[in-house]
Amino acid sequence: MADSRTSNHDYHMVEPSPWPALGALSMAVVAIGALLYMHDVTVWLMVLGFLMVLYTMFVWWRDVVNEAEGGDHTRVVQLGLRYGMVLFIASEVMFFVAWFWAYYTSSLYPAIAAGGVWPPEGIETFKTFELPFVNTLILLTSGTTVTWAHHALREGNRRGLIMGLRFTVVLGIAFTCVQAFEYSHAAFGFDEMPIYASTFFLATGFHGMHVLVGTIFLIVCLIRAYKGHFTPDHHFGFEAAAWYWHFVDVVWVFLFCSIYWWGA
Repeated sequence: MADSRTSNHDYHMVEPSPWPALGALSMAVVAIGALLYMHDVTVWLMVLGFLMVLYTMFVWWRDVVNEAEGGDHTRVVQLGLRYGMVLFIASEVMFFVAWFWAYYTSSLYPAIAAGGVWPPEGIETFKTFELPFVNTLILLTSGTTVTWAHHALREGNRRGLIMGLRFTVVLGIAFTCVQAFEYSHAAFGFDEMPIYASTFFLATGFHGMHVLVGTIFLIVCLIRAYKGHFTPDHHFGFEAAAWYWHFVDVVWVFLFCSIYWWGA
């Protein structure tokens, strides 16, 4: 009798999973918790929601990795995953287009509330070629090291893959630390001249969040590299992380040129 798991096609029929439902519930808890926190009721429901989201990410990611290592990610499945990642990055592009749109609308046509000038009077902008420029160099260098890791992987050089990923993770953490230091020394707060502050902090802050997520993504890839999960012809998990990281790089270049340089 043939094995019940034997398949005569290249597609992966995913087993029933509780994680999508748990993910939806976790996000609902985060949203309700955030509302309660904003009304000074409690912060703990929001914290619980974030912990639930992190747990959902961990177990769902673990299952996907197990599927890949179990041979379920055939060439056809990997093609679908690539399309999915491309569409995800396209949606992220449109997300940042909204922030750039808000910034350029406010700066090119400054409202009366902003004093009719940009930056508004009383706003001391960051020195372009100090911390922002340092962070630009850090992130562009990290794009180079992740490319090095990718080429090493395709050539079967496991040591080069691990070294490249190590450097990329360290640079990603360094970028986050420099940005946190920059925020802590900003000459304006979120509630000072809200038109400028909101566009600045939301655009750069959401990018910082993406850097943090990308760093976690690369840490997972580094752990998998240590375990020998990636091969020269089967490493889409790493490719997806590299695509995401290059996307983060490109967005920062536009942020640096628009907000820190031209906007100053």
